Amino acid sequence: MRHHLRIPPRLVPYLLLAPALGFIALFILYPLALNLYTSFQHRVFTEPTENRFVGTANYLTVAKDPTFWLVLRQSAVWVIGSLACQFVLGLALALLLNERFPARGLYRSLILSPWAISGVIIAIMWKWMYNPQVGVLNELLVRLGLVSQRLALLADPSTALPAVMLTNIWRGTPFFAVMLLAALQAVPKALYEAAAMDGAGAWQRFLHVTLPSILPMVFAALLLRTIWIFNDVDLIFVMTDGGPVRASETLATFLYKKASRDLDFGMGSALAMVMFAILMTITALYYRAFRRSDRVL
Repeated sequence: MRHHLRIPPRLVPYLLLAPALGFIALFILYPLALNLYTSFQHRVFTEPTENRFVGTANYLTVAKDPTFWLVLRQSAVWVIGSLACQFVLGLALALLLNERFPARGLYRSLILSPWAISGVIIAIMWKWMYNPQVGVLNELLVRLGLVSQRLALLADPSTALPAVMLTNIWRGTPFFAVMLLAALQAVPKALYEAAAMDGAGAWQRFLHVTLPSILPMVFAALLLRTIWIFNDVDLIFVMTDGGPVRASETLATFLYKKASRDLDFGMGSALAMVMFAILMTITALYYRAFRRSDRVL
């Protein structure tokens, strides 16, 4: 006579969640804990005999480093500037692509293409476009009479970061366009018909029908892009390497150089924990703003 294993019903949810929880513990919580532990140590690859526990010394060094505060300010400019432009342009494209016009499917595919290309390839492509000798952008500016001589945009401290930001805006706008277009297409047409019958104009329909309906997707897309832009390394690394004279350096590239070039894993881990704390704070602010707007709407 066979005996079947009987699982208490209250344990079933935990058993179903166990694989996902194990994955999170192995690939997220364990590396995070290891990084936190390393951040309290002096651990430099070229000094293997000097490894020791130093407490909060790495964090104090970060706080006293003028370069950290410089790259923190530049990171804020990099994230806020790129994010704002990507969102505005992406929303405009989504509203446009939500309308009916000939070859709409073709335009949707073309707009998505920058998001489908590797970041390194985009960086190399735009670096050539910015080239003062053979770059197409300089050629265009000269022929239009906007500049009298070719500009080394990536070699000028005043234009290096804006130039890379322009590349990032071109790269990230399709993400917002696709995400917001999907949200727009899910808005019931009956809501627009009812608003039109009540005498609402185009702006009023957008403000009172479209925006509240797509707001959850807006917050989700903004949060994801904030995290991705904040952690972005490839564009800056390939196009400027953080230069000239750290004019385009961000926290992500600063961390990369500390850990991968200087081989200072203690300082690199401390910077990583600072970035983690900043992103957790940003996430909490996004969540609080979403909850507040959800109650208002």
